[in-house]
Amino acid sequence: MVTVEKKMHIANWFEIPVTDLERAIKFYEKVFEVKLTIEEMSGMKLAMFPFTQDAPGAPGALIKGESYEPSHAGTVVYFSVESIEETLRKVIAHNGKMIMPRTSIGEHGFIAQYEDTEGNRLALHSMH
Repeated sequence: MVTVEKKMHIANWFEIPVTDLERAIKFYEKVFEVKLTIEEMSGMKLAMFPFTQDAPGAPGALIKGESYEPSHAGTVVYFSVESIEETLRKVIAHNGKMIMPRTSIGEHGFIAQYEDTEGNRLALHSMH
């Protein structure tokens, strides 16, 4: 059994596989209006999303490596956004695709799913 400190979420890192790191960086920087930081570790290239130590949520990166393959299958990462509609507009404007429009999940807010420029299925979450 895994013991998790009660102050933490169980997930603490995410990686989004990419085939074209530069294209993926442009997409995510435009859609989420952030600056990604490029690093290299163990022969893999990463573009790190900005993060603040001790802030809620999990940090993560785009990653290009031999064993990383973009996919619709498997785990789905949810990005917190203020406006799902505005974010989906940016996704489409920057060559992504909407998979599922803004959908209510009751008292837990709203979600939507999209495909990025690399072919990954990801999602958005907002309370509005």
